[in-house]
Amino acid sequence: MANIESSLSVASDAYRANREGMLALLDRVRLYEARTRQKSAASRERFEKRGQMLPRERLSLLLDPGAPFLELSSLAGLGLDNPDLDKSVPGGGVITGIGFVNGIRCMVLASDSGIDAGALQPMGLDKLLRAQELALENKLPYVQLVESAGANLMAYRVEDFVRGGNSFRNLALLSAAGQPVVTVTHGSSTAGGAYQTGLSDYIILVRGRSRAFLAGPPLLKAATGEVATEEELGGAVMHSSVSGLGDYLAEDDRDALRIAREVMGQIDWNHGMPADVSRAFKPPRYDSEELMGIMPMDHKRPVNMKEVIARIADDSEFLEFGENYGGATVCGHIKVEGWPLGVITNNGPIDPAGATKATHFIQACCQSKTPILYLNNTTGFMVGKAYEESGIIKHGSKMIQAVTNATVPQITIYCGASFGAGNYGMCGRGFHPRFCFSWPNAKTAVMGGEQAAETMAIVTEAAMRRKGEVDQGKIDALKQNIIDRFDRQMSVFTTSAQLLDDGVIDPRDTRAVLANVLAVCREAAARRPQAMQFSVARP
Repeated sequence: MANIESSLSVASDAYRANREGMLALLDRVRLYEARTRQKSAASRERFEKRGQMLPRERLSLLLDPGAPFLELSSLAGLGLDNPDLDKSVPGGGVITGIGFVNGIRCMVLASDSGIDAGALQPMGLDKLLRAQELALENKLPYVQLVESAGANLMAYRVEDFVRGGNSFRNLALLSAAGQPVVTVTHGSSTAGGAYQTGLSDYIILVRGRSRAFLAGPPLLKAATGEVATEEELGGAVMHSSVSGLGDYLAEDDRDALRIAREVMGQIDWNHGMPADVSRAFKPPRYDSEELMGIMPMDHKRPVNMKEVIARIADDSEFLEFGENYGGATVCGHIKVEGWPLGVITNNGPIDPAGATKATHFIQACCQSKTPILYLNNTTGFMVGKAYEESGIIKHGSKMIQAVTNATVPQITIYCGASFGAGNYGMCGRGFHPRFCFSWPNAKTAVMGGEQAAETMAIVTEAAMRRKGEVDQGKIDALKQNIIDRFDRQMSVFTTSAQLLDDGVIDPRDTRAVLANVLAVCREAAARRPQAMQFSVARP
C-alpha cells in the first residue's frame, strides 16, 4: 500500500493554535475526571476506619497489573447533578471499563461508594446499562464490585425505578448467554439493588461488611414492625451459611478480591479459543503527538483527514478506495497493529458520489469481514437544487441503509463536526456502533448554530412582515439565543455527559484505543460461550 506523505507544518501558526485549543479542552476533561477521583478519595478516613479500601483501590487489586484498562463514560452526568460545571461531579456514581482479571478480558463495574455511599447519580443507570450492553454484545464476563446505597429516595423518579429493571434483566441474560457474572459485595446491596448481588453466578461476601436485604431495618420496622439488626437481617455470615446467597466468605476487601481473581482463573474462559497471535507491524511514520494540532477549533475550517489516518495506520499506509470519485468522502484500507481496518472519513460534506462510494465500500468490507472505522468530520449531506436533482436523498438513504445493516463491527470516533444526517450516515450513536468515542473538540448537532439561527431569523422575519412590522432587535436577540443554545449542546461536555458516546479520549491515544477495542471485537467473533435456556440460579 502507498504511504501517506504528510504535508502538516508543525511550525505553522495554525498548527500551534489548534494544538493549544486541543490541549486546553483535554485539560478540562482531565479536571472533571480528577474532581470525581478526589471526591471519592475524600472518604479515605471513613473507609480505613471500617477496614475497607476505596473503590479505585479495589479495582487496582482486581485487575491484572500492567494490563490495559479502558475506562468508559468518565464524564457521564456532568452538569446534571449540578448545573454549575465548577461544582459538578461526573461519573454517575459508578466506574465502568474493560480490563483483564487473571488473564481474562472482562467488563468491570465498581460502585463509586466514596461518593454518596455509592448511590447512582444522574446518568448512572444509563452508564450501567451501557456497560451491560457492551458486555452482552462483545461476549465478555461481567465482574462487579458492589457497595451501593441504591437509589436516592430524595430524588426518586418512577421512570428510573421502572427502567432500572433492565439492569437485572441484563444480568440474567448474561448468565444465560454463558457469560459468567461474578460479584464482590463489599457493603450494602439493598432493596431492588439486592438483586444486583442475587442475580450473579458467583457471589463473594465480606465478613462484617456485606449487607443484602430487600428491606433494611428502618423499612422493615415501618412495613411490619419487626426489629432486626443489619447483620441479623442480611449479613455476610448469615447469607453464606443460612440463606445460601453467598458462595464465598471473605475476611476483608483484599481477601474478597483475591477470591474473585481465583474464581475467574478457574473458569477457563479462554479454553478452545484460537490464539490471537500478535502480528508483525510497523508503527506510523508520524508522531501521534501531532494529532493534537491537526483539527481546528472552528469546525468550518477545512481539514485533510488523511493527516489523521497517517498517524494511526501501520507504517502510515493507506490504500484509498475510489480516490477520484466523491473525493470529499474518503474511504480506504489500513492496518492497526497488523489487523485490517476499513476507514471512512470526511474532507467536506457528503455529496451523492460520496454517499454512493461509501455504500459500496461498506458492503465490500462486509464481504471481506473487515471492521469499519468512521472518523466523523462532516457538516452533513450537501444541499441545494443541483444536489436534490442528483438524488442526494436516495443516495444518502443507501448509505444509511448500509451502515444500519453492516455485518462487521463498526467503530465511530467523533474527530470534528458531526452534523445533521451526516451523523447518521457516519454511524453516529443512534446507529449502534460497537464502540463510540469523541475527541475533546468534537461537536455534534442537527446543524451548526449559525445555520440554525439564520434559518429561524428568516422564518421570524417573514412572520413579522406578514404582520406589518419587523423588529431587527428581536431578530438579532433570537439569533444569538439560538447560537448560544446550539454551541452549548454540541460540545462533548454535553454529549458525553448524556452518554452519547463511550467516553472522551486523548487524540494521542486513538491508535491504542482502536487496537484494544478491535481485539475485543475479534474475541467476540471467535468465542462460543455455553449458552443455556436459563441463567444460573441460586440453590
